[in-house]
Amino acid sequence: MTERPTGKVLRRGWTTGACATAATKAAWQALLTGAFPDPVIITLPGGETPGFALAAERLGDGWAEAAIVKDAGDDPDVTHQALIRSRVRRAPAGAGVVFRAGEGVGMVTRPGLPVPPGEPAINPVPRQMMRDVIAELAAAHDDPGDVEIEIGVANGAELAQRTWNPRLGIVGGLSILGTTGIVVPYSCSAWIQAIHRGVDVALAAGLRHVAGCTGATSEAAVRMLYGLPEPAMLDMGDFAGALLKYLRQHPVERLTIGGGFAKLVKLAQGQMDLHSGRSRVDRAMLAGWLAALGAGDALRRRAEQANTALEVLEMAEAAGLGLGDLVAEKAQAAAAAIVSPAEIAIDVVAVDRTGRIVGRSTGGTDGT
Repeated sequence: MTERPTGKVLRRGWTTGACATAATKAAWQALLTGAFPDPVIITLPGGETPGFALAAERLGDGWAEAAIVKDAGDDPDVTHQALIRSRVRRAPAGAGVVFRAGEGVGMVTRPGLPVPPGEPAINPVPRQMMRDVIAELAAAHDDPGDVEIEIGVANGAELAQRTWNPRLGIVGGLSILGTTGIVVPYSCSAWIQAIHRGVDVALAAGLRHVAGCTGATSEAAVRMLYGLPEPAMLDMGDFAGALLKYLRQHPVERLTIGGGFAKLVKLAQGQMDLHSGRSRVDRAMLAGWLAALGAGDALRRRAEQANTALEVLEMAEAAGLGLGDLVAEKAQAAAAAIVSPAEIAIDVVAVDRTGRIVGRSTGGTDGT
């Protein structure tokens, strides 16, 4: 269990990798013995031994198939309640364990991901977990353990459109993920891992300039401004800190940060998690920045009482004060401090809700 700031205790869940491993173990045991275990118990990398109920089972000539409904607990996971299927077949002698992508599981087409192009999008830890259950049962039944494992996800191709997979060059479906086997509610670990993989893919493609944006509106503005290819666009969301810290260890030559004005105010104030539930705009600080631009006491007081950061921006624009540019400059400085000592040229583009550019920093730009 985990606990949110509200005090509500939230239920943990299981990764697609854990579900695929449990389905694989059930199918392999049925192929060896003729009977499916239900529930099927697996050992996670941390030593925990959860049990999984089977949602479907089929046994054929030289193959067996089992399926498990993924339970992500209280996490808003796109694959919650998805049906994860594993079909195990006998493979030629000496083949070892071979992985295949079934319906709904993607194939890797670009370098930079944990598995190479041409392989099913099944990450290294889930692969090892499945190899372990194959080896364990093979040893118990004096079997060589030469098997082909085909993992599928019902409606996986449709679900994948709500993930980073198309942008990362994973085509045809979802990835089978997980490093611990456990989904921690609201940890956002999958999103952060996707940011990291996006950087890896961009670096492997030799891209020198990438952009991390908070949403679709800012992404469209930045992409139009610089004409960047799709692999250069990183769906940063609220996780500015996650992107910047990863870039510190895996630097690019140039980074553009694009975002809504209010979110970039938070970044300018030094906050690295831009989510509305985890950080707030400091209106007093924003009013102080207005004063530094020459705003009088009346405007500063109105800014301190404003409902939103955009309302303050509108006040500043009406008074002819360059608050948007100042916020972009301060956000650029905050980002540069995080990536240091990596030498990355950073610029910041702030937009309003319509996508209009309301502020740009000068740091890291080439005058475009």
